[in-house]
Amino acid sequence: MSEPRRRSWAEPYKIKMVEPLKMTTREERERAIREAGYNTFLLKSEDVYIDLLTDSGTSAMSDRQWAGMMLGDEAYAGSRNFYHLEAAVREIYGYKHLVPTHQGRAAEHILSKILIKPGDVVPGNMYFTTTRLHQELAGGTFVDVIIDEAHDPASEHPFKGDVDLAKLQAVIAEHGAAKIPYVCIATAVNMAGGQPISLANLRAVRALCEAHGIRIIHDATRVAENAYFIKEREPGCAGMSVAAIVRALCDLSDGCTMSAKKDALVNIGGFLALNDDDLFDAARNLVVVYEGLHTYGGMAGRDMEAVAIGLHESVQYDHIRARVGQVKYLGEKLQKYGVPIVVPIGSHGVFLDAKAFLPHLDQDVYPAQALAAELYLDSGLRAMERGNVSSGRDPKTGLNRRPRLELVRLTIPRRVYTQAHMDVVAESVAEVYDRRDAIQGLTMVYEPPQLRFFQARFEPLA
Repeated sequence: MSEPRRRSWAEPYKIKMVEPLKMTTREERERAIREAGYNTFLLKSEDVYIDLLTDSGTSAMSDRQWAGMMLGDEAYAGSRNFYHLEAAVREIYGYKHLVPTHQGRAAEHILSKILIKPGDVVPGNMYFTTTRLHQELAGGTFVDVIIDEAHDPASEHPFKGDVDLAKLQAVIAEHGAAKIPYVCIATAVNMAGGQPISLANLRAVRALCEAHGIRIIHDATRVAENAYFIKEREPGCAGMSVAAIVRALCDLSDGCTMSAKKDALVNIGGFLALNDDDLFDAARNLVVVYEGLHTYGGMAGRDMEAVAIGLHESVQYDHIRARVGQVKYLGEKLQKYGVPIVVPIGSHGVFLDAKAFLPHLDQDVYPAQALAAELYLDSGLRAMERGNVSSGRDPKTGLNRRPRLELVRLTIPRRVYTQAHMDVVAESVAEVYDRRDAIQGLTMVYEPPQLRFFQARFEPLA
């Protein structure tokens, strides 16, 4: 008998509206990247062909979300859309209280203000840029307790977002539970390459934290993507729905910060969700100070409605399978070209291993930043650096942190690009890889005091 014919895969949606893309010449791109100080964040959107800078706020909303936007109740207090969002968060994530914010970092700010005291230590499964900064501004210190495999781009460990329990126990033993306001757990760990944490590991973390009376706060930004990997990879979870796994993950924590600009498929919005009544009362008071009234918190009513609908769409299996599947498609094409990437292929983007891509460049000449600029020069593709620039400087020594991972993130917006766009991206990366030996490093000529990767400027080495 002949083998069964392989069937093609297609996106589980059809296109109702299009946005024209601008094609540029090499000369135009050279001028644009020079004016941007070789920082892809400083490029003008109109000068970009395929924009893979981020998946934050760049997704395409559904017809239901757009219809929901027309039902915005823009009352200053008590908007009906707030109560719709509150109900969605309680149903899908299970948290008791909702504090809306304009985006995820505002939730991180409020959380840090109410929980962290000077001298505190916050363990977590790898840092994220804005999260760590808010912790530091509140007087805390982040301590990485992720498994060692997460720092190895070539490791095929299926759950590189897992916490090393021995590392966490050592932090507790050294500092004491009273100095640990919470353990920060990210799902689909961004800086590791979109790598998931397993349910089994999070259950073990929960047990350890409960034994010491320590809270767990969940960065739920990409929890649905993490849930998909659990369904695909974790023994005993194949029969669970994505929604059930999302709820199981959230039930193992005491609250969450959420950037709704990712999983929830909207262009702006976020929230802080908590189970503790007293913490909620403190957060609700601060959101009035920093964001807006506690029933809108920096969002318009129409935006809250779009988030509520997007949360329900985020846990639909066909959607999340297609979303992660497109990332996998691009990653596998790059692997066929021999391009070094972080494996296993992650949830929201393909991460190029800039150290292996450009082994002739020292980390202090910013190979990932140089590679991102070179990709733009080649095709108008905008990617972003996740390495030495993003990691920043050690506050004690003033030196670059030189993280083990020096990556360029090709971040795929949800429901925006087609497979043909992914082909163009793969071919551009392969072209740059073929002439990688000629790529030079950069020197930083302007450095902001915080989150320097957003606004730093560079020049090519002479």
